[in-house]
Amino acid sequence: MTPDEIERHFTRSDGSYLFARWGRPVVPIVFGVDDATLSVVKGAVEAVVGLAGVGMAETDPELGANLMFFFFRDWDELTEVPDLDRLVPDLGPLVGRLKAADANQYRIFRFDEAGAIRACFVFLRMDENLSSVPAETLALSQMVQTIVLWSDTAFGDRSPLAAMPDEGGVILRPEIGDLIRACYDPVMPPVAQDASHALRLSARLIADRPKSN
Repeated sequence: MTPDEIERHFTRSDGSYLFARWGRPVVPIVFGVDDATLSVVKGAVEAVVGLAGVGMAETDPELGANLMFFFFRDWDELTEVPDLDRLVPDLGPLVGRLKAADANQYRIFRFDEAGAIRACFVFLRMDENLSSVPAETLALSQMVQTIVLWSDTAFGDRSPLAAMPDEGGVILRPEIGDLIRACYDPVMPPVAQDASHALRLSARLIADRPKSN
């Protein structure tokens, strides 16, 4: 992955460069699924968090859980979740905008004083399109998109996942996995707003590349 390709993954549609990674262990909780799907989502969380090396914990001191997945059929269901409006300011107007846009997914990030990710809320309206996606694919895709703050256009033309033709499943594209690992390298900053950050990520990818004999 070239520096320009890396830069595009964190350059937003307004032209600004913005990167952030989790600044604390991830504590997930999942609402609205059966036990089988719950196991799939937690497996995806564990895999991607393990790849990043950010760690998981039993509880977050501020929120209890800091990565919340909500699966539902209608956006109005969110307004009925107790205390969600305390965690998501202006929840009512947000639901109205999402309904008007006929959206089927939305992610909200919260940041600490340093700008690192402290929480993320993932909303998935299981319409016909999302319901047709295998649970493993949906869970892995969503988790990849929450492990760092990507550009809002990062995966617009290409999924972070790749199909396994022989096995029928999906895997994380190797270059995206390498990029996530580089983002969480201890020498890298948890937050960046300058495109020179992409050059540093490129240098980490080169440094981590296996050496040939």
